[in-house]
Amino acid sequence: MISFDYLLTSLIIVALPGTGVIYTLALGLGRGAKASIWAAFGCTLGIVPHMAACILGLSALLHASAVAFEIVRYLGVAWLLYMAWGMWHGTGAMQVTANTTATGIIKILRDGILLNLLNPKLSLFFLAFLPQFVRADTPDTTLDMTLLGVIFMAMTFAVFVVYGVFAASVRHHIIERPTVMQWLGRGFATAFVAMGVKLIFASR
Repeated sequence: MISFDYLLTSLIIVALPGTGVIYTLALGLGRGAKASIWAAFGCTLGIVPHMAACILGLSALLHASAVAFEIVRYLGVAWLLYMAWGMWHGTGAMQVTANTTATGIIKILRDGILLNLLNPKLSLFFLAFLPQFVRADTPDTTLDMTLLGVIFMAMTFAVFVVYGVFAASVRHHIIERPTVMQWLGRGFATAFVAMGVKLIFASR
């Protein structure tokens, strides 16, 4: 049985503003509700490898290998800066467009997946977080951790969708004010740069 403490803690963690939240908000403002839902889905998919690594014990290898950690970390920093550049100049997530073609959706998914996939701290987070809520008397630790992981991902998707749909609901008030849209994009870009800097100085 999943504990209330796990559900509450997970909800708080997911709701805290991070790269996924900012990306989903940006898509909601720039391209509307449908795009924000795809963004939320992409960010959620980006969690899957980290969750699998935790369940299979591969996170411990990442933690032990300085080289592997550094490679993933700097790839993550580079991607954050790339996303920040697009938001600052209005050519990325903050570009106002109704692009819902297959190509547009694939790009939204790709960007969302990479935002979480290239963050090595997520694997270490799940490695430290999930085992705390596995029952000591469980007959199958792997099954319990998988269930906890699936619930966490479902909550991530649901909360991100709420953020994105909310942003989309006020979109028409924003896109009619190009200056406001520009400053919002620059604000999101600054947040991504700050997260990239934080990741640079993150320790294993």
